[in-house]
Amino acid sequence: MILPVPKVCHLKIVRPMPYLIYVLGPCLLALFGGAAKAQINVQTDAQQPAPAGAPVAISLEDALKRAQSSEPNFATALADSRVAGLDKSITRAGLLPSVVYHNQALYTQPNGLTNQAGQGVGAQPSPIFIANNAIHEYASQAVIDENIGLAQISAVRRADAAAAGAAAELEIARRGLVATVTGLYYSLAAANNKASIAQSAVDEAVAFTKLTNQREQAREAAHADTVKAQLEQQSRERELADAKLTAEKARLELGVLLFLDPRTPYMIQVPESPATLSSRDEVNQLAAKNNPELKTALAALEASKADVVAARGAYLPTLALNYTYGIDAPQFATYGPTGDNGVKVKNLGYSAMATLDIPVWDWLSTEHKVKQSEIRRDAAKVALTATQRRLIAQLDEAYGEAQTARAQLSSLEASVATAAESLHLARLRYTGGEATVLEVVDAQAAFITSENAREDARVRYETALAQLQTLTGKM
Repeated sequence: MILPVPKVCHLKIVRPMPYLIYVLGPCLLALFGGAAKAQINVQTDAQQPAPAGAPVAISLEDALKRAQSSEPNFATALADSRVAGLDKSITRAGLLPSVVYHNQALYTQPNGLTNQAGQGVGAQPSPIFIANNAIHEYASQAVIDENIGLAQISAVRRADAAAAGAAAELEIARRGLVATVTGLYYSLAAANNKASIAQSAVDEAVAFTKLTNQREQAREAAHADTVKAQLEQQSRERELADAKLTAEKARLELGVLLFLDPRTPYMIQVPESPATLSSRDEVNQLAAKNNPELKTALAALEASKADVVAARGAYLPTLALNYTYGIDAPQFATYGPTGDNGVKVKNLGYSAMATLDIPVWDWLSTEHKVKQSEIRRDAAKVALTATQRRLIAQLDEAYGEAQTARAQLSSLEASVATAAESLHLARLRYTGGEATVLEVVDAQAAFITSENAREDARVRYETALAQLQTLTGKM
């Protein structure tokens, strides 16, 4: 289907291109409507350049600090820990007396009769509501209340356990974030190094292609050698493009945790040699002292014990104390009117009250609540022992992984040196006509493979070390 073009769009091209764009813009919008506008907006956003400026140098410690301020799971754990700390303060305040300054003014419609005032000052109008004392009543009192019972004490114990558990969960979130950032950090370092390795491989392939051309022109090698070298060069160039793309993806993935705009240019600072692995005895001691999973399980057990105490507290009496000082009279004043005997009524005074509630019978609901709390406590004990067993297994696994990765890293470093020497000798032998082109290509591939494997081994070791540190807290 061909759309008719409005007459206003029939123009001769007699103006420069910018002017035509300016004139034809409304016509294009009229033809294509909102689709053209949306396409223009999408293209504008896609072509927005990345922030300019000098790259920011980021060490691993800087990366961890930046990630703590932007990672949502860590922020949630931090908020939960702070809230639990405030809950502990609130429950402790519940053990102390509360003070309220109560003020009230009450007016009740009279019923047309009079009665004798409670203050003995003669007859006064009777309120229409029998629950009220007078048609005018003013209260201004300081009220102090205190409740004494086992439930308040167990609430403090439970809040302390909950705060300890929230602090342990925060530490778990922090250590998990450390492991994540460490893995991303060294993955980016490995990706950058692999890109450099790929660039060196391209340079090596270009030089080897040049060498085969020279030997072919000198009639020292067949044309097949040149074709093989060219194919190898093309393959290395494709690998370089993939390596650069992988490095850029790794940079953006880590940048999400570090900057408001992940496109912010930055560079990482990786130490030349990997960190040393602690001895097994030191790891065991640190895991026994600083493992947050154990602290979380212990806190859950303490909270369940506090629930048992609170449930059993329902068997005991509760004592409530009240002390009130102020006025509650028909006049808002310290003294009321003078009575018939010439004595001025005193409105200001106090009252004290003590209430003791003794539980008698609740149809076994308290007993059942005690059983419920004991069941949860026994489950918490099982969870604690399971956490201890799991910690032992995880510690062995993490230490074995780190130990194996460290040994393989050392072995691959030696393999890189050996592969580099093998490539050098293969090129010398090919130059002298003693080796084939396939031997040189195989040596190049072996050298590149060993270098990439070394980078992967470095990432594996650093990740295993970070995982081990999440169990010991040595970070």
